This record gives sequence, C-alpha cells and structure tokens, in this order.
Amino acid sequence: MTTAPRHLLSETPDSLAPWLEAHDQPAYRATQILEWVYRHGAASIDAMSNLPRTLREAMTDEFVIYSSEIIRRAESRDGTIKLLLRWPDAATSECVLIPDGDRRTACIGSQVGCPVGCRFCASGLDGVERNLTAGQIIEQVQRVRQLCEFASADAPDGGPRAVRLSNIVFMGSGEPLANYANVLAAIRTLNAPWGPSIGARKITLSTVGLPKQIRALAEEGLQLNLALSLHAPTSELRRELIPWAEQIRLPDLIAACRHYFDRTGREITLEYILLDRVNDRPEHATELARIAKSMRCNVNLIRYNPIDGLPYDRPTSEATHAFQAILRKAGVNAHVRTSRGLDIDAACGQLRRKARDESSVPVELRAPSSKNA
Repeated sequence: MTTAPRHLLSETPDSLAPWLEAHDQPAYRATQILEWVYRHGAASIDAMSNLPRTLREAMTDEFVIYSSEIIRRAESRDGTIKLLLRWPDAATSECVLIPDGDRRTACIGSQVGCPVGCRFCASGLDGVERNLTAGQIIEQVQRVRQLCEFASADAPDGGPRAVRLSNIVFMGSGEPLANYANVLAAIRTLNAPWGPSIGARKITLSTVGLPKQIRALAEEGLQLNLALSLHAPTSELRRELIPWAEQIRLPDLIAACRHYFDRTGREITLEYILLDRVNDRPEHATELARIAKSMRCNVNLIRYNPIDGLPYDRPTSEATHAFQAILRKAGVNAHVRTSRGLDIDAACGQLRRKARDESSVPVELRAPSSKNA
C-alpha cells in the first residue's frame, strides 16, 4: 500500500523542519521552498533551481504542490473566471476570480458541498461531502493567483501586466466556521510573510452564523472581516430559508457579532440576498434596519442569481433600490453589490452541480497530474 504524497500547500516552515532535518538539510531550506511556491508560483518541484538536485529528487518522491485538476473553466463577459477543481478522491469544488479595476478577489470554498442547505442556494442541494483540508483551501487561492499575478511571468517585454491578487473572500461552498481548524490554518498561511502575504484586513470570512465559533474567532488575534449571511430579518423567515437557523437564535447571533466587533474593532457586514417577493418587501427592510442599528455594521444587498429548479426569482432593480432607500433613510450604511458572472453559473455550487448532472465532463484545461506538479 503506497502512502499518499504530502501536500506542500499544507506545510509551514515548522512542519517542514523535521523532514528537512531527516534529510540532512538546513532549516532555511523551508523558507526557500515556500518562497518558490508562493513568491515565484512554481508549478513543479524541479523548477526550484536553487535547491540541490538531491533535495529536489527526494521532495519529488514525497510531496506534491498541486493535487487538483482543473476540469472546467468558465469566463464571463465581465471578466469573472470560475474554475471547477477535481481532487484525488474525485470530489469537486469551485473557486472564482473576480476582477474589479485593479482589485483581484479570489472567492473560495471551505467544504465539498454545504451542510447549511439554504433553500435558494445550489451549494447545499446535495448536502456536504467533506471538509476541505487547509492545503486544498490554499490551493484554490493559488489556482486563482495563477489566473492573474503569475500569468505574465514568461511574457516578453510589452506583454500583459500581471496584477496581484488583492483580496480573498470565503464566500464559496461550505460553512467556514464548521471547518474551523482547517480554515484558520489556511488563513494563517495566506496571511504569513512566507506565504502569499495577503493582509488579514483583505480577507473576509462569510458565515451563516455559529455564535460559539464567532466568539472563538474574535480571540484569534486576526483582523479578519466577518460577514454574516443573514438573508432574513426575522427568526421565522430565516428558519424557512436557512434550515440551520432552527438551531441558532437571532439574539445570540447578534450578541456574538457585537462581541467580535468589541474584540477586533472590525465592523460586521450583513449579507442579504434579495429574493423577489420573499424577503424584499418594505416591512422586511424596516426590520432589517432595526437589526443593523443594534450593532456596528454595514449591509450588502445582493440580487439573487436564479438557479434552475429552484422556485426563487431575481428582484427588479426598482424593488432593490427601494429596499436600499428604506435602510439608508433609517441611517444604515447599505450598498447594492454588483452581480458578477451571471452568464457562467457563477453562483455558489452551480458549475459543480451542472458538471455532476452531465453524463460527461469535457476537460478544457488540465493541471499537471504528475508528482512534480
């Protein structure tokens, strides 16, 4: 029985140290290895040219950098690019590049599928299969980085300018706080100076709201942005739309968010997907304003991206801005978030579900599948 190779994207300088010592290598090699991965975007161990060949050969026998295949790539007219990744166990997950001027945001997931089961979301239609490992979470980010900042590394003078990945949002499939240890390990690597070095204030974690974990996150010493997927202003409507809300009292959730602000000084974002004639009425806006005024927060209003087979529609622009006007009149900082990738199944779980429903999946772009890649 062969042992699965170690995933280099799961490693840290400390975790690499024992292996390097066992191979009679100095500890500083760990930093060199990780610089090749995160600073230079190395796709193979053999590309790490300042490492001794014997070390590269030993690493090739025991490590992989990338463990996924890119089995689908969809590009929107607005520049959004969505990738569907397949892992060695055949599980699949999605990651998205969202361009906005010079800003480049990676939208990534934390689980294969989702346990929350929001009635309007494709991610949870088939439940959750498993957690993603820290390395797999990081690999999603690296796949998106390959689409931007490493894209012109070999371009001749005058070639396209690489733009650095600037932001990360945990808004893809899964509930991040239900995979707490792996998500936190991934964030610490993404934030580390030896890693991609993405500032914590440029990382947003979106959660349906687990009060205990929100309070724990407040004690981690990270300046993360916390986004609460509220989607309904009353407990009754929230339970209809989000099955997990049956176990989560809104007062407990609001108290946990207040605690997060008190400990970190980071204002909470309330995410609110507007569903036509379900949660977008004036009385809903009035009640949402009451909740928002009870804590330090801003509100992101998101017009629903319709999903085949689900009984929800996208609200009109007029209804959306009328809802926003009620919030603003009440003194709430409310914005309508621009919808991206409507033409490429960009909502969470759509591309993954479409691929599963088809009898064959065309491979548009494959990542190297050897141990060196």
